[in-house]
Amino acid sequence: MTDSAPRLVLIDRDGVINRDSDEYIKSVAEWQPLAGSLEALRDLTAAGFRIVVITNQSGIGRGLFSRATLEAIHAAMRAAVKAVGGRIDEIYYCPHLPAAGCRCRKPEPGLLLDAATDFGISLEGVAFIGDKESDVDAALAVGARPILVGDRVPDGRLPQIERYPDLAAAARGLIREAGQT
Repeated sequence: MTDSAPRLVLIDRDGVINRDSDEYIKSVAEWQPLAGSLEALRDLTAAGFRIVVITNQSGIGRGLFSRATLEAIHAAMRAAVKAVGGRIDEIYYCPHLPAAGCRCRKPEPGLLLDAATDFGISLEGVAFIGDKESDVDAALAVGARPILVGDRVPDGRLPQIERYPDLAAAARGLIREAGQT
């Protein structure tokens, strides 16, 4: 990444910014931020990071909610982040079922490549914070830096991958690294 390129951080949504659910997040009311996640996004914004959310949303393909509902959820998420002084610059999502074979569903890197094109940068070394192996695989496919949060992936799996307990801790690490303590 050159000095003139934006400082980007890619972040998965469910299980990183907000609670995840095996029943899917199907409404604005079901979208609940995890403790410290909104403040982490605020702090990343203040440190000069552009924030890009990358998320699989197969609930659309399953008929559990519409694109309009997803857009409403994302509008509520953006508003919650803005209310604490942060910003989400862009959100990319895959609406397809796992068996669709699309290029955009993580672990495929299509959404990340779209972000790289739209922001005009290489993703080499750009942090991608996620909570699943599919996030790690997508990051590695484009040369990004995978960071795992939470405990969804057991410690014995992917031992070489950087880990933090949550988004807040990962954000503090990135900000410290960028010299913005």
